[in-house]
Amino acid sequence: MEKLVAEVLSRLDPESVWAMSQGCRAVSIEKDADRVRYIVECGASRVGVHASGGVAGGELARFIDHTLLKANATRSEIEKLCDEAALHGFAAVCVNPVWVKEASRRLKNSSVQVCTVAGFPLGASVTDVKVFEARRAIFDGAGEIDMVINVGALKSGEDARVRDDIAAVAVACHENGAICKVILETALLTDVEKVKACTLSKEVHADFVKTSTGFGPGGATPEDVALMRGVVGPDVGVKAAGGIRDTAGTRKMIEAGASRIGASAGVKIIRGESAASDQY
Repeated sequence: MEKLVAEVLSRLDPESVWAMSQGCRAVSIEKDADRVRYIVECGASRVGVHASGGVAGGELARFIDHTLLKANATRSEIEKLCDEAALHGFAAVCVNPVWVKEASRRLKNSSVQVCTVAGFPLGASVTDVKVFEARRAIFDGAGEIDMVINVGALKSGEDARVRDDIAAVAVACHENGAICKVILETALLTDVEKVKACTLSKEVHADFVKTSTGFGPGGATPEDVALMRGVVGPDVGVKAAGGIRDTAGTRKMIEAGASRIGASAGVKIIRGESAASDQY
């Protein structure tokens, strides 16, 4: 695995993925043909290339998981989050597990999904606890589970342990009709580890890979999103989360390859405003 990942990185650096993600330009693809070919051989069915036209302002809402994961969130704040999501047509709300049942009731007549977290925010819970969290949340009405990987195991080179941890939660989700998103916490990882985590997630059929918890030392970057998209190809989602505060930043993530955006500033983003701060 180490040799494979190192070779992938040597052939697919973030700048190349970033360049390819900016538009359907034959020159860029021809220039990086060997890199594209190699990443496909290493597991990606294709490398996603995004149209240069971008996303219209009115379409941004469908990318956004309207998020409130702070410890002191109140019932009224959760209700407001849900009502905003339904009003604006966000993809999902993302709340802590204790609020899943309430959010599910609030959104039962809308198309908005309820997303929650498992092993959050450290990823250091044992696997069966993450699985129980996922199953209980789905029972309460969640349709999407964002689980945090065992970061320490990944950095220790314990690939099988990381794979099994992700696989167990993914199976729990899929058996119950829910989506599994895998949070890497990219600010704690080297590029080699990011590629490895994406590869392991894809191997066990996770539905998304996700950059960050929003509670770590850093958030999403376009470069990380582009790298992740290059590894997983077009058939696995990429969620950018952490520090996304405005429309311009959101567009950069989508242009880099993000298919979902996690942000507490969702309303400001679609209105073209800038949030003063955004932990998530």
